[in-house]
Amino acid sequence: MWKWEAENPKGTIVIVHGAQEHHGRYTWLVDQWMATGFNVLMGDLPGQGLSTRRRGHIDNFDEYIEEVEKWIKEAYLLKPPVFVIGHSMGGLAVIRTLQEKSPLLVAGVILSSPCLKLTHQPTKKMDVLSKGLNFILPKAKFDTGLTVDKATRNDKVIAKYDDDELYITKVSVRWYRELVQSMNHAFTSIHTFPDVPLLLMQAGDDLIVDKEASAIWFNSLSIKAKSYREWEGLYHEIFNEPERDQVFRYAKAFFNLQLEGSE
Repeated sequence: MWKWEAENPKGTIVIVHGAQEHHGRYTWLVDQWMATGFNVLMGDLPGQGLSTRRRGHIDNFDEYIEEVEKWIKEAYLLKPPVFVIGHSMGGLAVIRTLQEKSPLLVAGVILSSPCLKLTHQPTKKMDVLSKGLNFILPKAKFDTGLTVDKATRNDKVIAKYDDDELYITKVSVRWYRELVQSMNHAFTSIHTFPDVPLLLMQAGDDLIVDKEASAIWFNSLSIKAKSYREWEGLYHEIFNEPERDQVFRYAKAFFNLQLEGSE
């Protein structure tokens, strides 16, 4: 876990990264939040980044939930109020953490292209095969086929991909089955999502997650303060896109609004 402390901070933001990636891909975003007066806390999820144990593999999605809960609690030791940003699978991990570990004292949540359904589903044959392998060879790895050029149109970010030794290209069968189960749980347990201010920002041209699933989940959510914004033309990693300054300003306005409401 890493902590970046701003001068005279007005709160702390926990960032939860997506699948295959790691905290090092969020340098720009961390710098933006610090310049705005927020502390930032971030770690690498189990099996990813510098958390090299069982790389690309988890035994249970609860490993992510326990880690995110730990980060949120640690953030309160820095400076409350605490805000959370979850991107893609990290967004799913945030959803499941708040559903399972409520009540956690969170002042606001931003979900960035949350992974609630994949755009490309495996064939029925492959789905059945993965269920069998999940019991026989749960640690067997397969190539996800997801490359950075499918996640962002930002040439500078794409250029860094070839030199990024921490970027994961293969995940285990168990990891995939746990992901599928957790996406289902995000919907079936939607009534347990706490009543915290939420901004869901979805990439309009998402090649990785199904944007319609994000809208369905959001519209089914019964909380008092929720906002939805689809960024037309942007790829999956909205905070890495050429338009990221605009995306950040929107996110900053949302968190600042929650700060004003808490005064």
